[in-house]
Amino acid sequence: MKTLLKNAREKKGLKTREVAQLLDIDQALISKFENGSRKPTRDQVIKLASLLEIDFETLMVAWLKEKILYEIGQDDYALKAINQVREEMENSYVSINKTISKNLSNLLQEIDSLKAKLTQFRQFDSYRIAQALELEYTFESNRIEGNTMTLRETDLVINEGLTISGKSMREHLEVINHQEAIAYIKHLMEKNTILNEREILSIHNLILRGINPEDAGRYRRVQVMIKGSTFMPPQPFMVSKEMEDFFIWYETHKNALHPIVLAAEFHERLVSIHPFIDGNGRTSRLAMNLILLQNGYVIANIKGDYDSRMQYYYALEAAQIKNNKEDFLLFIAQTEKDCLERYLEIIGQ
Repeated sequence: MKTLLKNAREKKGLKTREVAQLLDIDQALISKFENGSRKPTRDQVIKLASLLEIDFETLMVAWLKEKILYEIGQDDYALKAINQVREEMENSYVSINKTISKNLSNLLQEIDSLKAKLTQFRQFDSYRIAQALELEYTFESNRIEGNTMTLRETDLVINEGLTISGKSMREHLEVINHQEAIAYIKHLMEKNTILNEREILSIHNLILRGINPEDAGRYRRVQVMIKGSTFMPPQPFMVSKEMEDFFIWYETHKNALHPIVLAAEFHERLVSIHPFIDGNGRTSRLAMNLILLQNGYVIANIKGDYDSRMQYYYALEAAQIKNNKEDFLLFIAQTEKDCLERYLEIIGQ
């Protein structure tokens, strides 16, 4: 692990002092991590992987290996104990998959079949198709949040650079910002960038840029009520800790859950923390779709009409208040299935 850390730091051209400042970790500790005399904590491993752009799984495996070897040493029963631990861990992963209902499991199989078909015909993709679907996504995502621009008006703002009479400056900025945020998550997907706290803050910064500059890319500092819901998000002083735990959950589960389930849960958990004063819904949906794109799926475009919006809100509230995520997982999965079917229809397959 020490070699991984040192090589990654040097590759990025950072000094130990700079790493220490960026991560708020004592410089002496960074040096000790690199010479092997100290082991970072799990939280520090997550931060180091993110900053130094080390594959999280690679670094975590190296960290766990050294942690295990340090704990058990050369004990005669070590190998037998490790084999038993392996069996228990494998059983735990099976139990995670058993929590998926039959309805959801069947839907996921249909989705993966459509995804496999799409993979065969990716050569029929075109910039114009992607542009049209991304335009629709911006229109629908903003409509969910109350933006009154029509699809045609959204098109005129994005592609013609026009201003629409009777529409507020905020509505114009919501359109422009969301389209730029889509471009940003596509950029992250193409670079295979690890989804982390920094990227979530960057996405949110784009969403509120020019609308609420003092809060763009920053966690909220006041308590809020979620509009139309009785669910109460965490107090503002808890947001940073909640987000830290949230990303530990994500890194722990991202290779164990089906990508659709992972994306949907990421959305639900993030919007329930409600880390921002505004823009939580758009940011959560963009992050969800980044996960989908990274795993070869298409953008799940939740519609903004009244019936679809209410179904979305009710399913989300059931997850938040009743801790019943089934409806929300099914809703997101069905949305992805519909979008895959439409995508295949557009490219003539």
